[in-house]
Amino acid sequence: MRSSRWQALGNTYVLVEPGQERLDADRARVIAASADGALEILGVDASSVDVRIWNADGSQAELSGNGTRIVATWFFARTGESAALIRVGPRDVLARLQSDGRIEQELGEVQVGPAETIDGIEVVPVTVGNPHAVVRGDLDAIGTLGPLLEHHPRWPDRTNVQIARVDAPGVVTARVWERGVGETRSSGTSAVAVAAATHGTGDVLVRFPGGDLLVRLARGRASVVASPAVRVDAS
Repeated sequence: MRSSRWQALGNTYVLVEPGQERLDADRARVIAASADGALEILGVDASSVDVRIWNADGSQAELSGNGTRIVATWFFARTGESAALIRVGPRDVLARLQSDGRIEQELGEVQVGPAETIDGIEVVPVTVGNPHAVVRGDLDAIGTLGPLLEHHPRWPDRTNVQIARVDAPGVVTARVWERGVGETRSSGTSAVAVAAATHGTGDVLVRFPGGDLLVRLARGRASVVASPAVRVDAS
């Protein structure tokens, strides 16, 4: 099994190239033990990649913005192409390499629900192909609110959690607690959730401990622009 280790704004994944055996939850958990998750390449052709995303606990994720950017960076280096369709379950992510070296990804439809009060906490639920719970408040509370909301009965399949602080129009600082992982240094779909919950439309710069992501929101859909992923080792 050929694999390589990557990071995207501090979010780490092990990318597993196509082989004879598919990963199951136990094998994925072992492979991702020293990372935030595993990216299992199911198939690749001249213009597209099919991928399955595994969380560190062996559960599967419906989507990952940083994960798909890692896959796109891997694909561009492999083929010399500058555009790719990344298929994750039912969702297609179009990734393009821009002239400045950054990668823009069209992550698709975003749905923002009305604010809810859960155990005294005001939460905005957001769906970006995967579930999110956005809270405005003290960023340092992520270690408490993250696991509380991730495992709350409101989300039977658990949820990703973000705490956000709006610093200025179009600028938000946030921390993220990823479902099945814990706190991570950044998250692409979390950036979309935070931008949508706090601004609704337009360009929003979301600042995570691992780095910045530019989110573009228009007509209920989102794209994310960020630096390419970095390969940090191989096996």
